[in-house]
Amino acid sequence: MSADAVRFVSGTLPGTRIVVRRRIEGGFTDAVGYLRSVDDASCVVETRRGLVTILLADIALAKNVPPPPPRRAPRAGTE
Repeated sequence: MSADAVRFVSGTLPGTRIVVRRRIEGGFTDAVGYLRSVDDASCVVETRRGLVTILLADIALAKNVPPPPPRRAPRAGTE
C-alpha cells in the first residue's frame, strides 16, 4: 500500500476521473474511471466495464487523469 496514493484517493471528490493502480496476484492492474465512493477500507471506481471495488490496502499508485477524448463517429460504409 502506498500511503500517498491512499491519501490522494481518500481526499478526492466523488465524480473525479482518476486512475488507480492496484496489486493483484501476479502483478498490477489499473482502473481508469470516475471515483464513485470511498470509505475507510475501499473505494469504488466506475470504469467503462462497470463498477470496480478496490481495497485501499491494495492501492500502489493513484492520480487524476484528463477527461476521455470524444468518441469518433462511426465510419461510413464503403461500397
